[in-house]
Amino acid sequence: MASALAAGDEFRSAQEVHAALRSRGERVGLTTVYRHLQLQADRGELDVLRVAEGETLYRRCATGKHHHHLVCRVCGTAREVDGPQVERWAEDVARAEGFTDIAHTVEVFGVCPDCSAAGGRAAR
Repeated sequence: MASALAAGDEFRSAQEVHAALRSRGERVGLTTVYRHLQLQADRGELDVLRVAEGETLYRRCATGKHHHHLVCRVCGTAREVDGPQVERWAEDVARAEGFTDIAHTVEVFGVCPDCSAAGGRAAR
């Protein structure tokens, strides 16, 4: 499973991971792929991205620390970024509402410099 995500740094759906495994001759069911991806995500080994269409995408974490993503809506490239302002905001909001033991995810979607230079026409 890990090797199917190690092939690149782009996010991939469970169906894409399943297809890559099957194309290499591995006999694995889609349900097993979903289960393993979720386990790896729960352990912090995978980044998880939920896109506007409702699909969940996965990729190997480039860093073991908490981070956020800038995601290109055109080509799908994603960059890991720190967000100290987001961290402070989340803590302040939670504290003001009496919440403790908080967690959060933040993805910022836009158009990357390469796609902007190409007039937003780059394909994913």
